[in-house]
Amino acid sequence: MKTKRFKKSDVVAFLINAELILTSILVIVPVIWIVSSSFNNGTSLITSGFLPKSFTLDNYRRLFHETSYIVWFCNTFEIAILNMIVSVSLIMISAWTVSRFYFKWKKAGMLTMLVLSMFPTFLSMTAMYTLFVTLGLIGKPIALVMIYTGGAIPYNVWLVKGYLDGISKELDEAAYVDGCSRIKSFFLIVLPLSKPIIVYCAVSQFMMPWMDYILPNLLLSGDDNKTVAVGLYSLIHGHENLYFTTFAAGAVIVAIPITVIYLLFQKFLVQGISAGANKG
Repeated sequence: MKTKRFKKSDVVAFLINAELILTSILVIVPVIWIVSSSFNNGTSLITSGFLPKSFTLDNYRRLFHETSYIVWFCNTFEIAILNMIVSVSLIMISAWTVSRFYFKWKKAGMLTMLVLSMFPTFLSMTAMYTLFVTLGLIGKPIALVMIYTGGAIPYNVWLVKGYLDGISKELDEAAYVDGCSRIKSFFLIVLPLSKPIIVYCAVSQFMMPWMDYILPNLLLSGDDNKTVAVGLYSLIHGHENLYFTTFAAGAVIVAIPITVIYLLFQKFLVQGISAGANKG
């Protein structure tokens, strides 16, 4: 009887599939647990099983009637929208400038932005807090927009520049011949051709406030100024046995906008990040 021999490629394929299955389990199991907990009759982390015996919407009612979740959600949404608009505008203008124009210290400026993008934000939290106290911006959402916008520029300018370098400059020159100014060619030619990378930057900057906890917790004070991340954490901090399932309900709701955005713009996100990484 012949014994089947495993080829090296079969072993590699098995290991890759095993890794993918394990990674999928690690990602899916917590999601299922949170979603099921949001419909659980219990309230605590301990009594909330993986799959509830009966389903209820009481946790969602508690979330909207006993907490300021709507206020937190609106605060986060306003910060996200404002951050997206300001960040994308500055990123596109900056990337277009370094892609289309030649000026002194251009290379040094690009390298400086690259170095700055390597430093995590929390390294400068003390300095930022002191600065915003001096400016009187503690407790105001505009402080977060300023930090998110400033932090988004270095990396994203490099990314968008790579994309814009792939757009032929002959199109710009043809527009100049036809009487277009540089600014007009930017709006009529460059922006329409940059839709994938614009969508990528817009979605990533919209998601920033949804995912962040440290900066809103540092700079915003008072229940009326909290973002969703800070508000939800306050529900379980020291109160895991009272509000865990309510926290789960809030986590499910806050995940809906992000999920919808990814599903709607998935094609543009893939095109944007791949094109920006490969060109230039």
